[in-house]
Amino acid sequence: MSECGFIGLGRMGGAMARRLIGKGHHVIAFDVSGSACDALAADGATIAASALAVADSAPIVFLSLPSPEIVVDTMLGAHDAAAGKRLQLCVDLSTSGPEAAIKLAAGLAERHVASLEAPVSGGIKGAREGTLSLMVSGPTSAWELVRPLLEIFGRPFFMGETAGAGQTMKLVNNLLGACAIAITAEGMTIGAKAGLDPRRMIEVLNVSSGRSSATLDKWPRAVLPRTFDFGFASGLALKDVRLCLTAARSLGVPLGVGTAVCELLERTVAGWGADSDFTAMTKTVESDAGLDPERPAT
Repeated sequence: MSECGFIGLGRMGGAMARRLIGKGHHVIAFDVSGSACDALAADGATIAASALAVADSAPIVFLSLPSPEIVVDTMLGAHDAAAGKRLQLCVDLSTSGPEAAIKLAAGLAERHVASLEAPVSGGIKGAREGTLSLMVSGPTSAWELVRPLLEIFGRPFFMGETAGAGQTMKLVNNLLGACAIAITAEGMTIGAKAGLDPRRMIEVLNVSSGRSSATLDKWPRAVLPRTFDFGFASGLALKDVRLCLTAARSLGVPLGVGTAVCELLERTVAGWGADSDFTAMTKTVESDAGLDPERPAT
């Protein structure tokens, strides 16, 4: 059994922390939500009084936080968890973007703390079942040390030592995922207006060249049953696509399609709320076509 710190116990972070506990590791955790802390304590975690207290108690600290600003502030800002007495390695599981990853790595290096980024993909189901993909970058020595723990969460891929590499890979993945939802929503709306059966359309697409993660997974699970509960918030998807656009601009890569998808997500957040599922992009497209009875009153 080893001691692991965990900061950020939302739906993803809480599920990953529980997997560590389930594998016999002692988890010392903190979240600003008292209810999230209480729930993990019931599963065997030790709850610390602050982010700094986590880093005072564990040599390896995982982060699962909602924005790059919160990640940087937790470790280097007001919460100053980088000053933890036992902290040797910080592993950021959040989608923070390359700019924040570079800033975090540099700030931690000044404290003689190693930094590893390992953003994840696979949703809440993957976090619970240990089937996430993890896009890892940072010092090879840190990767080799923490790899057995990362494998508890799923399948890690080492993207190299360059700070920001893992975050860039994650942003590319999330851009493609959002684009798949957007274009599938448009195609399915064409079919619906023409009178095609949506379920039969998905059957055809999934054995044809139009299949994607959207047709294979998101439509059967969350769109066809009209539950729109796949498990990833529109606000977080918008944050990730915006981070990708920022990274692309810094590299001189124009994103015409990505910009259009970002605008669709912005409209979805405006119409359905930041907490709506990102599959609600479908409802925005349907509304534009006059097909959506759930369109909010304006």
